[in-house]
Amino acid sequence: MSILRERFEQYLALRRSLGADLSFTERVMRRFIEHAEAIGAEHVDADLFLDWRANYGTADDSVWATRLGMVRGFAQWLSGIDPQTTVPSTDLVSARAWRGKPHVFVEEELAALLAATRRLPSPYGLRGATYATLFGLIASTGLRISEALRLDDADVDLTAATINVCASKTGRDRLLPITPDTAAHLRAYMQHRDRILSASGGALFRLESGKRVGDCGARYTFANVSQTTGLRAAERYNRHGHGPRIHDLRHTFAVRTIIDWHRAGLDIDREMSKLSAYLGHANPKGTYWYIEAVPELMQLAAARADNAIAGERA
Repeated sequence: MSILRERFEQYLALRRSLGADLSFTERVMRRFIEHAEAIGAEHVDADLFLDWRANYGTADDSVWATRLGMVRGFAQWLSGIDPQTTVPSTDLVSARAWRGKPHVFVEEELAALLAATRRLPSPYGLRGATYATLFGLIASTGLRISEALRLDDADVDLTAATINVCASKTGRDRLLPITPDTAAHLRAYMQHRDRILSASGGALFRLESGKRVGDCGARYTFANVSQTTGLRAAERYNRHGHGPRIHDLRHTFAVRTIIDWHRAGLDIDREMSKLSAYLGHANPKGTYWYIEAVPELMQLAAARADNAIAGERA
């Protein structure tokens, strides 16, 4: 085992002991460690990251910005052990590409996606029900995929129609109200799941093995179904391809909520603070970003500003 791999295993163990969900990060970073071993690199620095980028497939800057963040996190920890480690600068990837334009699902796209997901084959039909409910819950609540996958039955109160999100990205718990329709879908799924597994309690989203759904499995399934429905181009060798992501279900929830507020004539600034808390954003700026990223919201915001100016002149 190389020294970098040994250090990486220590890093993973430490982060997991603190409660971090690293399934996706681990999968990507193991490719980084494999590349470092292949070229004989013993220390992390900017040159190693750039060499990895030059030889690790094709992806846009937004994807590489995410990968750079993973490498930087490892390097920051490693620098306390290895003085020859240098943390790669964020300037290695264009800062303007850190957040790409979200894909906002229209009703027909979302309906087709969930219908195709329900048809996924499995011995007792639990796989399709599990993933369709998972994707539907994210679309109806704006949960992060990591938050949804960590949910246990005990976190869902169907009587009160609430979900308790524990240890979110910001490190805070939050209690989310859900609609009666969402609660009904969750109840039906949990009853169906328990009939198949003959056991309740534990992880909310489980497969026929009884195991909790993992991040990699969820992302692969979403990519596969997206190709089936035409949201992504078909790919060979089980590649995920490019197109809408699970995270875009969260974006869609946020954008639709803001559009509904505009059309209802509500005080957007006041409502945005509520949405920021609901989504678990550490800073309201992360919520206002949607207005800049989505043309329809920009048009509504511009019309609202024009109306305000006209009112002042009247």
